[in-house]
Amino acid sequence: MISDYSTKKLFKTEESIAIEEIRKYEYPWQILPHIGEIILKIGATLGEDYEKAGEDVWIHKTANVFPSAYVKGPCIIGEGAEVRHCAFIRGDVLVGAHAVVGNSTELKNVILFNNVQVPHYNYVGDSVLGFRSHMGAGSITSNVKSDKTLVVVKDLVSGECFETGLRKMGAVLGDDVEVGCGSVLNPGTVIGSGSNIYPLSSVRGCVPGGNIYKNKNEIVIKK
Repeated sequence: MISDYSTKKLFKTEESIAIEEIRKYEYPWQILPHIGEIILKIGATLGEDYEKAGEDVWIHKTANVFPSAYVKGPCIIGEGAEVRHCAFIRGDVLVGAHAVVGNSTELKNVILFNNVQVPHYNYVGDSVLGFRSHMGAGSITSNVKSDKTLVVVKDLVSGECFETGLRKMGAVLGDDVEVGCGSVLNPGTVIGSGSNIYPLSSVRGCVPGGNIYKNKNEIVIKK
């Protein structure tokens, strides 16, 4: 059921400075149009541990942002985070504490919880990635349907659908999700906490938590 993919069930930790704002929404994709304003709200409250590094850009003093990275606001980069060579942060991005944004990775309108890793040639747009989730090398979110219609979130088990009203939505990953190398998360993909996605997968719809996604016809419970 779609209710299995609520904000409360996907994100069970406090591991984001935006957690209070996130929990105002029943479903995490509902936060996507508001990420920029949330970053501005939080940024205005940050203390001396953060440095202002351009218009609406706040970077924690312990973060390591490589000189070749491009960072556009609104953006917050948290404690101990690493933003590597030629990363492209296009705005409306919250990088959580101890997260890793890799070489040539592109982010746009995204919340990364703490300890998220998008370390190698990833594109993540219009998405929310939960605590300790990891996207393998070359895995991406696709955030616009080819026919440009509005994105629908569909439960692969029950067939239940949720009309998001959004033209752009990438993926939502619950806590501790592992996405294999070279995978594509199609518009409206939601992956439950603790699930694994096989490498080179093309995923569409909702994957239950605690499962292994091998293909759309083979989703098995983790042992």
